Order: sequence, then C-alpha cells, then structure tokens
Amino acid sequence: QVQLVESGGGLVQAGGSLRLSCAASGLTFNSNAAAWFRQAPGKEREFVAYINWSGGSTDYADSVKGRFTISRDNARSTVALQMNSLKPGDTAVYYCAARWFGAGTTRLADYAYWGQGTQVTVSS
Repeated sequence: QVQLVESGGGLVQAGGSLRLSCAASGLTFNSNAAAWFRQAPGKEREFVAYINWSGGSTDYADSVKGRFTISRDNARSTVALQMNSLKPGDTAVYYCAARWFGAGTTRLADYAYWGQGTQVTVSS
C-alpha cells in the first residue's frame, strides 16, 4: 500500500519561510518522480514543482520560481519543498504526489499517488 504523508505546514507571516516534507512508503521511491501541488479555497488544484527520480531535473510554476526549491532524499524516501519569501497568495493546502515513471510532469492527472495535504497559511 502506497502512502505519502506531508508535514511542515503552518501559519507564517508574509516574507517568512516554511519547509514542507513528504515521506513515502510502499513504493520503490528512487524510481518515481514526485511533485507538489496546491489548492486554494474555491480554486482548482495547481502545479507547484516537480523533481525527477534522481533529483537531476526540476521544474516550477512561474508563480514560485526563485522562491521555492524542491529536493529529494532517496535514501530516506522523502521529498521536501523549501518555501521562502512567502506571500498571502501562497495560502493553500499543499499536496505531495508521486507517479510510476521517473520523469516529472506538470499535469495533475499524471500522478497516481497523493498525500492528504498540509495547510499553509500566509498572513499579510
């Protein structure tokens, strides 16, 4: 049974930082691409960042480029999202996702496994 468990969300002031972590179990994590998506109230879930199986390829949504960094530790089966210079517009539930293939994509439908989400709230 595949499980993805996010942690690290919380309340932070604008300009602050948070680090989200996702722990994976039940899959050979070092062969799976992983990603973070987010969903704000009343909006569709949207792509934030992905990382390929080795960590050698990443991509980011334009809205977070230069502020967020995705990384992974295959030995520990974890993926992290370092979020700096947070803005109120970053407020959302953040979801970790993984897919069978090693290459990352920006498409929500390409990811078979999802965590339960962690709330990030940025106050102005």
